[in-house]
Amino acid sequence: GGGAAMAEGEGLVSVDYEVSGKVQGVFFRKYTQGEAKRLGLVGWVQNTSHGTVRGQIQGPTARVRELQEWLRKIGSPQSRISRAEFSNEKKITALEHKDFQILK
Repeated sequence: GGGAAMAEGEGLVSVDYEVSGKVQGVFFRKYTQGEAKRLGLVGWVQNTSHGTVRGQIQGPTARVRELQEWLRKIGSPQSRISRAEFSNEKKITALEHKDFQILK
């Protein structure tokens, strides 16, 4: 497709994520924030009470895919990712966050 609305390149997407494994106490949030900023993405990341890390990513589709792959396979150096799940993916017309934040 692609008419005038797509003139600035591909569209933006928003996706929620939750990562399971050894992902708390290993600077996972800090590294996720760093990787997101490097890719120019916005959103947030936080630890959950049940030992996972969850959050939301928004940005150009290709960049979001890169961070999804990073969350699935890489993570922080000391982390051990057993599973990364993504949900609520949708196209958005504008970013809903100013930057990528670590939430408590």
